[in-house]
Amino acid sequence: MNEAAPEADTGRHGDVNRMGRLLDHGLAGLRSPRSPRRPRLWFEIALIAVSYWLYSLVRNAVPEQKAAALANADWIWSVERFLGIAVEQSINHAVNSATWLIVSMNYYYATLHFIVTIGVLVWLFRRHPGRYAAARLALFATTATALAGYYFFPLAPPRLMNGGKFIDTVMVHHTWGSMASGNFKNMSNQYAAMPSMHIGWSLWCGLTVFALASTSWVRVLGLLYPTATLLVIVSTANHFWLDAVGGMTCLAFGYAVSYAWYGALPHHLPRRIPPKATISPRLSALAVHRAKAAAGRN
Repeated sequence: MNEAAPEADTGRHGDVNRMGRLLDHGLAGLRSPRSPRRPRLWFEIALIAVSYWLYSLVRNAVPEQKAAALANADWIWSVERFLGIAVEQSINHAVNSATWLIVSMNYYYATLHFIVTIGVLVWLFRRHPGRYAAARLALFATTATALAGYYFFPLAPPRLMNGGKFIDTVMVHHTWGSMASGNFKNMSNQYAAMPSMHIGWSLWCGLTVFALASTSWVRVLGLLYPTATLLVIVSTANHFWLDAVGGMTCLAFGYAVSYAWYGALPHHLPRRIPPKATISPRLSALAVHRAKAAAGRN
């Protein structure tokens, strides 16, 4: 015995059912609040500018707890001696003997921290818009976490240690640009060395470029950048090795926040953002009609 053929969608109920299926498809295409959205240029410029201003304001508003910062520096130095990695002083003196090299490092420390980070953000904005928001969130979360370190663990850089015999290379060579020495030192918190955001930001840049660049030599440069930055922050006596570990830890937390929000690391998200699905007012009205028709059949 043949089974009866299913009733075709005809008449008013058929139209409603067809439009209902279209509505379901349209709603499925809408992005959730956590889905990446196409970045807007002026909004991003304003967001980055305001965020960095707030970061600098909060960082410099943290009380300069000199006694605690110096005591913490002595403790960090003793821990590194125990671990056998307390070689920052030797590196500082060795590199300082080559004037051209240490002056170059001073300018590197003062400028590339900002230039490269902004450059990578612009590159992401233009070439990887679908990944931009997630990568930016990782960077912002990293930076916000660092503020907690500055507040709860004030730390003097090696160049300010009591009896540390480190060379403040900016002061000695009169190079321009460091907010940590010279005429600018009163504008910046001198005891905010832990964690090192030079490492946090440079490693974010390096990993982003390594994961997303299509050219091999560019990917290699991405990895060399945080490596060179590590050598610079130690050679200029601005940070201990363990400050760099603190920066890496903050970055790991930043990526965890981004992963928790977007459900994937930035480089696993689509490069481009798919067109946004839209639902017309007529389709929305038909959805209401469909619900009423379904209720009438029950």
